[in-house]
Amino acid sequence: MTKLYDLLKSIDVLESWNKKNIDISGIAYHSKKVKSGDIFVCIKGFKTDGHRYILKAVANGAVAIIVEDFQEGWDIPQFKVKDSRSALAALSDKFYNYPSRFIKTIGITATNGKTTTTFMTNHILESHNLNTGLIGTVKIKIGDFSEAAKLTTPESLDLHGYFSKMKKHNVSHVAMEVSSSALALSRVGNVDFDIVTLNNISREHIDLHGSFEEYFDSKASLIRNAKEGSWAILNLDCPYSSSLINETKANVLTFGIENKSGDITCKNLDLSTGRARFTVEIKNTIKIDNIEYNPTEFDIELSVPGYHSVYNSMVAISVALLCGVPIPVIQKSTKTFSGVERRFEFIFENDFKIIDDHFANAGNIDITMGTLQRMDYNNLKLVYAIRGSRGTTVNKENAETIVKWAKKLGFTEIIATLSRSHVTDKDRVTKEELEVFQEVVTDAGIKVSLFKELSHAISKGISSVKKNDVLLLAGCQGMDYGAQIALNQLHKLRPDIDKDLLFKPLANRVAGIV
Repeated sequence: MTKLYDLLKSIDVLESWNKKNIDISGIAYHSKKVKSGDIFVCIKGFKTDGHRYILKAVANGAVAIIVEDFQEGWDIPQFKVKDSRSALAALSDKFYNYPSRFIKTIGITATNGKTTTTFMTNHILESHNLNTGLIGTVKIKIGDFSEAAKLTTPESLDLHGYFSKMKKHNVSHVAMEVSSSALALSRVGNVDFDIVTLNNISREHIDLHGSFEEYFDSKASLIRNAKEGSWAILNLDCPYSSSLINETKANVLTFGIENKSGDITCKNLDLSTGRARFTVEIKNTIKIDNIEYNPTEFDIELSVPGYHSVYNSMVAISVALLCGVPIPVIQKSTKTFSGVERRFEFIFENDFKIIDDHFANAGNIDITMGTLQRMDYNNLKLVYAIRGSRGTTVNKENAETIVKWAKKLGFTEIIATLSRSHVTDKDRVTKEELEVFQEVVTDAGIKVSLFKELSHAISKGISSVKKNDVLLLAGCQGMDYGAQIALNQLHKLRPDIDKDLLFKPLANRVAGIV
């Protein structure tokens, strides 16, 4: 329980009506979740407006409201603010007594690799016997407790609530994914970040942000708004990330794989098996609190495949160094990290390989195909679930990127699918998206074998794969069920393969399991 006036000190109130210093028992932004004694914050969303639900909120027990537009007819305290989303973040942080200030909070953003990098970072920190938290697309973890996540980055009220629980459970470090939408919509408002990182940027979520420039500005705000004394980890191989070096108050730690001028670099990279081995070189002395790393080198061996995994690991390793994790622990934990589902995941490795990959956008496709270019195999068979309801721009760019790599990797056919029975309306491929994909690919002289159903496309892929080939199951929501379908088909075709071993990659799956 807290007094209303104490809570309001955290925000800039433009006008107020019927104000009185009452007790507040909680905060809510969804009318159905309002409880007696709560203050209700009216959020203007893309599809609805919280101001329309004041009646229901009051009926459920709201005793005060935060608004952007004055609402007539209410005798409870009402406070007008410029931005109710920012107000929600500030009120939540105050209500929970600023919990992120008591935890080393690590914010990880990128177009590609946020999930894997966050999980890898958490694994390294746990391996150093730290009590950790994790907030991301797949789950929320508080010490030994975990629950499924609803958003990549929770709404600010929920987020600060998680931080409060972490504080109560003596969590010392939390790694969290920070999405562009979370930054644009103030979901991470008032979070006290100690380490922030921007790994890469490519075109994605343009429907939300309106333009690539606005998308980049949202991502960049994590770095630009970092507090003095914190650390920003920037990737010199990404021009957008490296452009922020002089645009932050934070201490800057740079890394690169192609660019060797950073504080930390990667050399002797071997990706012949798909799983990377390389040497990390600390080129410049790094001082953090009472810890100092002098120039040195150490070897890393990853169990997760992919060229992109090298970038993800460089971020995770950098975070670990800034958190004081000893190098031998970093070496051991990066080797034992088993990865995250659908991120260049090997689901079958026998006489040929089946790789399951999210393949979300042009940048993601570049990294995935770049990894395949470094691997040893005979032929690549691509089964691609066309991106649904993301607009023609994203699909055109995806098609153009696939065509570019088809020439480099030597494949002349794409087995494409609409995944009709395996996507909901929000991910269904539109007529325009299909047309722009087919036009780009066929104009490049590449054959498109189109299937409405995912299972039929995968069957075509499996029937055409030969010894030492790679079958790539590529795509976002439309390919979520691809791994299970492929392994079920293999089980029927090859009953001699041990069933438990065959289905082991699906043991801890969240996506695409019936």
